[in-house]
Amino acid sequence: MSKTIVSIALWALGGWLLGAWLGAATGWAVFALGLLIMVLVSGLQLSRIARWVHHIDEPPPPSIGPWDEILAPIYRKLKQNRLDLKERNRNFQRALLAAEALPDGALTLAPDKSLLWCNQTAASHLGLDLSRDRGHSILNIIRTPEFARYAHQDHWDKPLTLHLGRGLHMRTLLLHMTPYAVGQFLMVTRDITQIERLESTRKDFVANVSHEMRTPLTVLSGFIETLLDLPDDAIPLDQRRRYLHLMEQQAHNMQALVSDLLTLSALESSPNGQGEPVVLAPLIRTALTQAQAISKDRHLFDVQISDTLAIIGQASELASAISNLLTNAVRYTPAGGTIRVRWALLPDGQASYQVADTGIGIDYALIPRLTERFFRVDRGRSRASGGTGLGLAITKHVALRHQASLDIDSTPGEGSTFTIRFPASRVCDASAAPPQSKQAAQAL
Repeated sequence: MSKTIVSIALWALGGWLLGAWLGAATGWAVFALGLLIMVLVSGLQLSRIARWVHHIDEPPPPSIGPWDEILAPIYRKLKQNRLDLKERNRNFQRALLAAEALPDGALTLAPDKSLLWCNQTAASHLGLDLSRDRGHSILNIIRTPEFARYAHQDHWDKPLTLHLGRGLHMRTLLLHMTPYAVGQFLMVTRDITQIERLESTRKDFVANVSHEMRTPLTVLSGFIETLLDLPDDAIPLDQRRRYLHLMEQQAHNMQALVSDLLTLSALESSPNGQGEPVVLAPLIRTALTQAQAISKDRHLFDVQISDTLAIIGQASELASAISNLLTNAVRYTPAGGTIRVRWALLPDGQASYQVADTGIGIDYALIPRLTERFFRVDRGRSRASGGTGLGLAITKHVALRHQASLDIDSTPGEGSTFTIRFPASRVCDASAAPPQSKQAAQAL
């Protein structure tokens, strides 16, 4: 504005001087011409400013007269605002990425409990699709009475444990809602399915161990009380020996149970190791000798074993798995039945240890539970033969530690087939086994 006033004053001064020299008309003409020039220049400057307005991110045009003082601070402010906005956008994106990386689910809800945003974890927990569910009430998405009661509370001191799905697909979530911002809500979800299953497994384990120990302890305490309460001459020697023999059997059962529990605990707690090449043929033959001793010539054994096939692993663990499958086959196969044992290389490079029997068989619905701890198809037969209910659980863990699979195929009344398939990466030739490993295998 000051530049404009100075320009007008200069043109007026020039017009007055020329008017005093050449006449008043000339002075007024010069002054009018000056004003006209100033109007034309201002129009040109305004047109340049108008073009700049359409590209406001660029610097303002140079040499626009008095508009320089006006547009320069405006442009600096706009530039600073753009920088601030970019920084805020970067911070917002960082916050979103951090929210997406959270192991817990996070949802933001409007005052009416409609979904505003959720991270991928929450979408996975609740089956949400943000593009589809945004703007819909969370009460219409999670349709359970307990959640509806929880969401309608005025405050949330405790989280809600919510069970979604059924059967094997059931998921347990811990939900916690809290207000934030102005009338909005934040809901955090945590998947505790595995924790709940582990807790249930722990409770079942304690209950099963207590149940398994109760029977032999009851027998032992009963016989001990009988022997202590009665005079020595009140019990015949044969009957006393029979009591002692039964007590020995129960003590042996408890010892076997404790041994299997320790083995299973060691398998679960120790890290997976590659081990060394182990020749399985001696391990299988040792287990066969033990199984035949239990069988007492009541079964026919059909054996085909490769002597040139070895597995990279732990000999003691493999021996346990091999023995468990053979022992189970003897226990659950009636007298006169056949037990077939195969150890061979498969066409795809894998190695297969297979035990098939013509025993009582297993119902298809029970097969997934066979590797559970203490699960028995026939409890009476297992206890009578000294089984602890942990053999297949141990075998499964041994297979997993060797990257192998335990496959079970069974038909009630016809028999069962148990197969451990070792991956090709674990298979090697018996010549690769060190001499000390072969000697240890033979000793086992």
